[in-house]
Amino acid sequence: MDDLTQALSASFAVSKEPNSTATAHPRLAQYKSKFSVLEQSERRRRFLELQKSKRLNYVNHARRLADGDWTGADSDEGEDMEKKEEGEREQEEEEEGMDIEKRKLPKHYANQIMLSEWLVDVPSELDTDWLMVVCPVGKRSLIVASKGSTAAYTKSGYCVNRFPSLLPGGNRHNSAMGKDYTILDCIYSEVDRTFYILDVMCWRGHPVYDCPTEFRFFWLQSKVEETDGLSEIAKRNPFRFVSLQSAACTAELIQKALAAEYSFSVDGLLFYHRQTHYTPGSTPLVGWLRPYMVTDILGIEVPECPLTTKPEYASQQLQQILEHKKPSTEVRPANRSGGYELEYLSTPLRDSEDPLNFLNTKPIQEAHMEV
Repeated sequence: MDDLTQALSASFAVSKEPNSTATAHPRLAQYKSKFSVLEQSERRRRFLELQKSKRLNYVNHARRLADGDWTGADSDEGEDMEKKEEGEREQEEEEEGMDIEKRKLPKHYANQIMLSEWLVDVPSELDTDWLMVVCPVGKRSLIVASKGSTAAYTKSGYCVNRFPSLLPGGNRHNSAMGKDYTILDCIYSEVDRTFYILDVMCWRGHPVYDCPTEFRFFWLQSKVEETDGLSEIAKRNPFRFVSLQSAACTAELIQKALAAEYSFSVDGLLFYHRQTHYTPGSTPLVGWLRPYMVTDILGIEVPECPLTTKPEYASQQLQQILEHKKPSTEVRPANRSGGYELEYLSTPLRDSEDPLNFLNTKPIQEAHMEV
């Protein structure tokens, strides 16, 4: 028993994803991995090449999310035809430290959200090929509006709430007999009862998973502007829906974003490659930084303001993380709390918070369904 306990304690890791945002930024501790994995820039290139060649059936995928019917999910998507080809690639991928080509669309509601990595290798084309989104403090939520009801799911697929909304398909007055459905990637702020829309996967039955980021963001903004009442709390819309703004990643615009005032508490910055598709799971084509890391990582001078002030734990927080986490090529499991990218280990807890209770907290309070 002692031998077993020792073996488990030596091999346990909360997250094994390289550059996982569930841990502190690796460069802040000058830590170099002893594992052989491809550089982040090389994985970005391969992810872009992969999405050009591998087309998945997002129409059926979006319909399953809307209907909650996963019958036959194992038999389509062209999986049977790909098994032989994937088997031939498996050994090569293991040797290179890659696992991206073996990914398939997830079943059920778990792991449906596209997750970021810490921005470690800063791309040379950051100012031209990337977009930046300033993100609020909150909990990541998958929103599915269908059949006259709107459901909110955590990253691990736990349904935390059902309520009416003014999203297409989100209440019984605009559901169009179940033909209209909307799927969104949101950050929920309990402070102001608001779902901040980060990305769109499907709007009124039209999936845009395999569209570039730039188009998805444009599509999202135009559709939200066309939908009256989304940003107001009402009987048919008990939670506000507000789309987040994107900007180019020039030094001037990054400085302006950090100096601006926001109606929400800022958590960090997400950097999206303009050409990446919406891919469930973690991807190097979406990068994550805390505001106080911009100068050290991007080499950009930033104004002195609350967002850029380094917290006291900035230089020590990695010590605790590295005791629990090791990088590898595995996709990290979802956080049951639905918390935004960072797990409790990456930031000191508030007084009286317990790590286990934090991970099991339900992020959204129940709203009464429309009568």
